[in-house]
Amino acid sequence: MSGETQSRVVFLGTPDFAVPALDTLIQAADFEVVGVVTQPDRPAGRGQAVQIGPVKALAGRAGVPVIQPEKVREEAAMAQIRAWAPDFLVVVAFGQILRQDLLDVPRMAPINVHASLLPRWRGAAPIQAAIRAGDIYTGVTTMIMDAGLDTGPILLQDSIPIAPQETAESLHDKLAALGANLLIHTLRWLRTGSIAPHPQPSDERLITYAPQLKKEDGAIDWAQSASEIDRHVRAFTPWPGTYTFWNGQRLKIIAGRPLPVELRLEPGEVAATHGTELATSVPLVIGTGRHVYTPTQLQLAGRQPVGAADFLNGMPEFIGARLGS
Repeated sequence: MSGETQSRVVFLGTPDFAVPALDTLIQAADFEVVGVVTQPDRPAGRGQAVQIGPVKALAGRAGVPVIQPEKVREEAAMAQIRAWAPDFLVVVAFGQILRQDLLDVPRMAPINVHASLLPRWRGAAPIQAAIRAGDIYTGVTTMIMDAGLDTGPILLQDSIPIAPQETAESLHDKLAALGANLLIHTLRWLRTGSIAPHPQPSDERLITYAPQLKKEDGAIDWAQSASEIDRHVRAFTPWPGTYTFWNGQRLKIIAGRPLPVELRLEPGEVAATHGTELATSVPLVIGTGRHVYTPTQLQLAGRQPVGAADFLNGMPEFIGARLGS
């Protein structure tokens, strides 16, 4: 396809979630990704080695120019974006607030791909929020960006169910693929005038927020019901992870499930299941505010994750413990 029929795109994104969207644009004959803006490389992992972000890595393989400003509002970054002369700015999990002068740069529109059905779950962690709240479905929204927090007018939305054992990791991958597909349709239909933006609902009852997660958000409150704890664990897998404390040590609960039985345990009280009908399927349970929760994979600080049976073999004194801060 000739260059005259291509739309020029500047892509702003950083993590894995943005990779399918960028890859789709790179592969599309009717779009030219003329530049990528991504967060600076940062130390990560135990060794704190500097890591190249997923978006930068893909752009490098595709030969797309990349800039990595600490703040995208820096004059040098703004000048480069203007020089790229984009028809569209496409923003997918970029991680910085964008000012109006940047949103005004593209000839056609600044487009954002957001991992929720707006106005539900505006903010930085919509995938985790949807699982934790017990939503039965979620989806992706494309919108024209404004200076607010995910408040821009909606272009397209698509939804998927949240499976009963869905984790943030598995849902992330589904929504990333869904978002890439929705994005390419959004841009093509915008270009032909086939869709028009419409304002988000203004009913305050429909508007919810998903703030950025912190590591301490992973702490388990055993006074919650087993179902709430299950959603908490699944929502925070793999990050920030969920944990409790035992004998002054941090104990990660990596996976588990709720059991709809009452065993008269105090919240956080650990019990063996021998002598009960549960013994054939689970080795231990933990009391909660309602019903019990059985962890299937645990990890003490400084040790490898292990299954519940192996954990008990090595730590028989865990039975009878009272977990908490």
